[in-house]
Amino acid sequence: MPSTTTPEIQTGQPAGQPATKAEARQRKAIARSVLMCKPEHFTVVYRINPWMDPALPTDTSLAVRQWQTLYDVYISLGFDVKLIDPIEGLPDMVYAANGGMVIDGIAYGASFTHPERQPEGPAYMKWFGDNGFTVAVPEEINEGEGDFLLVGDTILAGTGFRSDSRSHQELGRVYNREVITLTLINPSFYHLDTALAVLDSTPGQEHIAYLPSAFDAPSLAILQERYPDAIIVNETDAAILGLNSYSDGLNVVIASRAKDFERQLIEHGYNPIGVDLSELLLGGGGVKCCTLELRR
Repeated sequence: MPSTTTPEIQTGQPAGQPATKAEARQRKAIARSVLMCKPEHFTVVYRINPWMDPALPTDTSLAVRQWQTLYDVYISLGFDVKLIDPIEGLPDMVYAANGGMVIDGIAYGASFTHPERQPEGPAYMKWFGDNGFTVAVPEEINEGEGDFLLVGDTILAGTGFRSDSRSHQELGRVYNREVITLTLINPSFYHLDTALAVLDSTPGQEHIAYLPSAFDAPSLAILQERYPDAIIVNETDAAILGLNSYSDGLNVVIASRAKDFERQLIEHGYNPIGVDLSELLLGGGGVKCCTLELRR
């Protein structure tokens, strides 16, 4: 199990880990509000992505312990962590990021592609409504922050496997923001948040990391033009969902085995924190999948 000892929230470079790249800048941590779901019913009983194999045994108690480590890291970083009650029969509900997107107190709900997950959409929308958010009920198929990532004032929106590209237009109307469509082409990276990580969403200093081979040529050209200083993650780290990470602007929670990504983050002035979510990886999810940001 990974250590749950984490650094205090800091401003600037991590203590004892000076940036070695000239382009590294002062990083600032901003405590987040997030929604999570404890994996009390996690198991793999169907196959809707290449990571899932019902023939392999899963350990629900281990999944809970690993998830608890992630929860404890967020608490230690000063995050406001909200919880939605898990529902028996919905083993993938732990992947809270897929439950919608929340910006400015408006929650755009999810409408899942696969029947096995479709009941999660209403469950998350009910939580949003019960907790003071304005709910925008979707008309189009989408899987929330699995495919929608806010970078500055722009929403990057994935399509190709799960979210219908028509949901991108709907998303733009809901939030009145620029939405950029990115097409995914590798089924192992079936959601945008498995192929791209938002490291700094501050307008004017947006910074991301991504796996080039996960995108079609036009999408890759967009990323290269808009984010020339992005971190390019290698195939090895991406293959353990190293990019499925979550950042507060300084501290970046990543898969503990993503060692080259960890090195690059340090070089760019971030403080990487590794956690082991190997059991939840059996369902095709990692750190970001378990984390839905609540932006009031």
